[in-house]
This record gives sequence, C-alpha cells and structure tokens, in this order.
Amino acid sequence: MTAALPPSAIGQAERAPLTRPRRRVGPLLLLPAPLGWMAFFYLLPLLILLLHAFWSLDYLTIQRTFTLDNFRTFAASELYGRVLLRTVLMAAAVTVTDAVLAFPVAFFLAKRVRRHRDLLLVLVIFPLWASYLVRIFAWKTILGTSGLLNSFLLWSGVVEEPVSAFLYSKTAMFIAFSQVWLPFMILPLYTVLDRLPNSLLEAAADLGGNGWQTFRRIVLPLSLPGLLAGSLSVFSLTLGDYITPTLLGGPSDQLIGRLVADQFGMSNNWPMGATLIIPILLIVSAGIALAGRYGALRRTAA
Repeated sequence: MTAALPPSAIGQAERAPLTRPRRRVGPLLLLPAPLGWMAFFYLLPLLILLLHAFWSLDYLTIQRTFTLDNFRTFAASELYGRVLLRTVLMAAAVTVTDAVLAFPVAFFLAKRVRRHRDLLLVLVIFPLWASYLVRIFAWKTILGTSGLLNSFLLWSGVVEEPVSAFLYSKTAMFIAFSQVWLPFMILPLYTVLDRLPNSLLEAAADLGGNGWQTFRRIVLPLSLPGLLAGSLSVFSLTLGDYITPTLLGGPSDQLIGRLVADQFGMSNNWPMGATLIIPILLIVSAGIALAGRYGALRRTAA
C-alpha cells in the first residue's frame, strides 16, 4: 500500500511548473571569435602556403596550375631524403638527451624542494626570456676557436692549439639545441610529477622497492603524459628550426629547416619550399596524434 499525499501537497504539485534542464550556451558563444581568428590568421595562410606545393616555378614566375612535379623532385632527390633523415635523427637525439637531463631536475623540483621552489622555477624559465639569437651567438662565443671552451683547454694544457671542430658542426648544433629547448622538457614533467601523490612513493618504499623499481613501475608510467608532451615540443622545435643550423652548422650539416628557408629566400622557389614543409607537418602531426592517444595533451593541460 502506498501512503496518500495530503491535499495541500497535491495542490502544490499541480501548481508547480514543469522545469527542464537548461543548456548552457554561454561558453559556446565565446568560441566563434578565437576560432575565426585562428582560421583567418593561421589555417588560411597555411592552406595557401601548402597550395604552392602543387604549383610550379617558371623562371621567377609561379605557375598556378596543378602539378606533382615538386613531389617527384623530392622523391627522386638524394639530397632531400638525406637531409630529412639527418634532421629526424638530430631531433630524436636532442629529445632523448633533454628527457634524460630534465627528469632529475623536474623530480627534484616537484618532490624534494620545500623552500624557494618558485625561485628555482623562475631560474628554469629564465633562459626563455633572452632572445633566441642571443643564446645562439652565446654558443658561438663558447665554442669558437677563441671561445671559452678552447681557452680553458689551452690553459689546462689539454690541447696545444685551438680546436676548430667544436663550431660549425653537428656537435655544435646538438649542444645548442639541447640547451635551448631544455625548459620545454622540464616544465611539462614538473607539472605531472608535482601532482604525483607522495603516498605512492612512500608505499613503494614500505614495500621494499628500491629507487630504480619505484621509478620504473610508478614514476615513469604516471609521468608518461608529461614526458610525451615535452618530447613533442622539443622534437617539433628542433625539426623546424633553421637559425641554429645556419649559425652553428657546417656546409655539409644542413637540416631541413635551413633548406626550406633557402627555398623561400635565396632561391625564391616557393613551390619547392612548400613541398619540403609537408614532410615536417606529417611527422609533427603523427607525434601529436601519439601524444594525444596517451593523454599527454589532456592531462598536462588539466
């Protein structure tokens, strides 16, 4: 048996209006402005630039007729393939190096520092406040024949004359890339490690796990989103850079970014330059898809 409702309750129920859940349209009204800005100032210029890859160059005039000659030239050229492979290997080496260097720093800042953490984070970010060109020229000063490194080697007696192999080489580019992009690896790792509960580390220690086991089974899997986000940043920045190869690389150490700059600049061959951009975009897009699949973009931005 069900209890009967009092007449007053029945009357209130009859007079109460039917309420439906309202959809919040407020945030949706904010989307058209940034989406329109991004579409007009980024996506549309990028689309126009990529269209040049399907056009051709006749002397100094761009012929706006559909053609695949640029792609055939790229596929048949040994130079382009070799430079692209060298660029990918350089970007991979820099990414791995920065990951190895950034992990202890990020873990120390997130789990070991109790005082002046903000100051140490500012010191990590501080190199980004300086001009990119200033940092590259600083490395030229350090690695040059009359730079700090050669001066130290001469003073210590390790060498009898300045060594010219440091500058204008793949080694110089590797050192500069690793130092310049290191904050982009430290910050995502720090963000993830800072949210890692200390109770997990304490539980691992109570269960007899050593430092390597704790890192391999707990710290590394849970910090994978930050590691992938930082790796994507460092890899893509190295992949498309052309200033460092121009200032620190040798004639035989070109990277794909420098070839793209030369095609748009000295050669004035925009169709070929746009063609060289497409492999970079495909590689970076694959990296973004991989990072997004493992939650790197969502978790590090949360």
